[in-house]
Amino acid sequence: MGLLSKKDASLITDPLADNNPITIQVLGICSALAITAELEASIVMAVSVLFVLAIGNVVISLMRNIIPSKIRIIVQLIVVATLVIVVDLVLKAFAYELSKTLSVFVGLIITNCIIMGRFEAFALANGPWKSFLDGIGNSLGYAIILVVVGFFRELLGSGSLLGFPVLGNPITKTGVYEFGYENNGFMIMPPMALIVVGIIIWIQRSKNKALIED
Repeated sequence: MGLLSKKDASLITDPLADNNPITIQVLGICSALAITAELEASIVMAVSVLFVLAIGNVVISLMRNIIPSKIRIIVQLIVVATLVIVVDLVLKAFAYELSKTLSVFVGLIITNCIIMGRFEAFALANGPWKSFLDGIGNSLGYAIILVVVGFFRELLGSGSLLGFPVLGNPITKTGVYEFGYENNGFMIMPPMALIVVGIIIWIQRSKNKALIED
């Protein structure tokens, strides 16, 4: 018998596509709109949420039988706030410039609907191992969307990926590249993030008719 049963494996695989927290559950979409103009920021935010959700789910699961129901939301906020502070301090210590770029958005992980939703809907009702897998799965589903959106927004909006020129070297200050590509400034504006997410949702639902029926 493998480490993961079929049911346990589904906790990781389902949020990657058919139950994606952004495209299906429509949670955590604010950060997908706000910080995906650069691929690096998208990756760092995705890793941050992965850490907070995976560890937070385990902590809440371990405490689930001793948390009074009347203060469970307060306890959840304290747990996630503590983990976010750890993430913020690590970013400031090892990636200070990037931490300034993300600035307030790291703090907003505290109120990320995905995290609070998984605490409330899953971690309070399941054991630590399953809660950990659920946290990994949902954070990876969140990460996939952020990375895809960040990839296309930076590539088409700035002609680069992770800050490195991809569409040739810019030959003018206006963003015209050697291959004749001119940066699309609209791509790095928040409305374009919503459009890209909408395109992903359209592609996903067109491939899975069951999602349309739901």
